[in-house]
Amino acid sequence: MSANHPIISVVGSSGAGTSTVRHTFEQIFRREGIEAAMIEGDAFHRFDRAAMKAEMERRIAAGDHTFSHFSMEANLLDELEAQFKAYAETGRCRSRTYVHSDEEAVVHAMPPGQFTDWRKIGEGSELLFYE
Repeated sequence: MSANHPIISVVGSSGAGTSTVRHTFEQIFRREGIEAAMIEGDAFHRFDRAAMKAEMERRIAAGDHTFSHFSMEANLLDELEAQFKAYAETGRCRSRTYVHSDEEAVVHAMPPGQFTDWRKIGEGSELLFYE
């Protein structure tokens, strides 16, 4: 990890409380005046909702009942690693948002189940928070 550009990573399965931990960190960052760049693990899924459904159906038809959102092949782990490396070296990286709900769709002006475009983040941040 970089002393100049630290990264905090909180991971866990759905329902494990990572969003609650993220919210607690957001409160700490706000209270302490810390500017944090934030990325979500969902940004690094390989497939949007429709493509994931199709891939799941294809895998099941082929007899693979182990494939899920948590599978190595379902995620862009090389891309995530590259963004951690970029942030540690420069204090900047890139991310995107997976639009989960109708409420998020309004904010991002796109249907649920899709990704926003990749965007640069981190300018002026003091740390990167990954959930």
